[in-house]
Amino acid sequence: MSAPTSGSSATLATDLTAAELVAVARQMEMGGATLAGPLTADRIVGGRSNLTFVLTDGRDRWVLRTPPRAGRTPSAHDVEREFRVCSALQDGLVPVPRQVISVTDEHDLGGPYVVAEFVAGASVQSRSELDALDETRLIGTVSALVETLAALHRVDHVAVGLERFGRADAYAARQLRRWSGQWQLVAPDDADVRTAAAELQSRLAAAIPEQRAVAIVHGDYRIDNTILALTGADGPRVAAVLDWELATIGDPVADVAMMCAYRDPAFDLIVGETCAWTSSRIADADGLAAAYESAGGASLDHWTFHLALAHYKVAVIAAGIDHRYRAGAAAGSGHQTAREAVAPYLRAGLALGALTD
Repeated sequence: MSAPTSGSSATLATDLTAAELVAVARQMEMGGATLAGPLTADRIVGGRSNLTFVLTDGRDRWVLRTPPRAGRTPSAHDVEREFRVCSALQDGLVPVPRQVISVTDEHDLGGPYVVAEFVAGASVQSRSELDALDETRLIGTVSALVETLAALHRVDHVAVGLERFGRADAYAARQLRRWSGQWQLVAPDDADVRTAAAELQSRLAAAIPEQRAVAIVHGDYRIDNTILALTGADGPRVAAVLDWELATIGDPVADVAMMCAYRDPAFDLIVGETCAWTSSRIADADGLAAAYESAGGASLDHWTFHLALAHYKVAVIAAGIDHRYRAGAAAGSGHQTAREAVAPYLRAGLALGALTD
């Protein structure tokens, strides 16, 4: 799932140069890491937001995450949030990569970046990778994913030091305001799409429900944002939850809804291939929601509203990917077709009808 990108020169705007790798190594050593030699980097090409690299000194491996080099939108690539929440969750019931450094100064790479320890395991992203799992292992994997999300929502965010990680109240209103602001920056030049977005936004604004639960929310939870341990006596389990850039304190119902919205077949257009999470072998939104509640998750109050809001957010995410592609800041599969996912996601949100359940 990664493409070699030599540290000796930069052939793409997404590569790391030799000088940049030297700077990263210096920061890692200042942070307490002991390196066996110069760093080299392989870029993981599956991401659609932050750039992700596997670093190695020839002995050990780490993962570096940094925002796109161009076409960034405000607050959409916050790697510092990843560092903070994963640091708080380390050694708890939710598996996360151990954090090494967070560098907010943009001098080294032209943007902030974080480095974490590499977690070994399986990354199930494509449909072919999922189809390699037999039914028993797939059922166990989906159960582990849902149980891990439920466990995250049971964490006391104040007790782990995240009391200032985000406001606890009015999550839905703040999310709608934030993503509507993002939409204004990335909306495609298509009158029908803009009309659908305006209609869905209006319906959501008129139906914002009372928030009844507070939790740490991941914001982008699905199978390909995890590392899985698929073998062993304890059966399939989640070895690490990744990609925390959208994490905050908020309504756990919204987190479950995002997980379910990614099940829409239109998500394949964002990924650029038939991906694992859209497979018909996985339970639909209602099935996942029921499994989550059975695993001890929060009560899924106002479910229809949150599912519609999730579809709106994914539509904005798809538009943002297209925005970066048109700005020349994205390479690889999926970026060319992400725009085609915007309208289906908006239609799916509108098709949910009344949002005041």
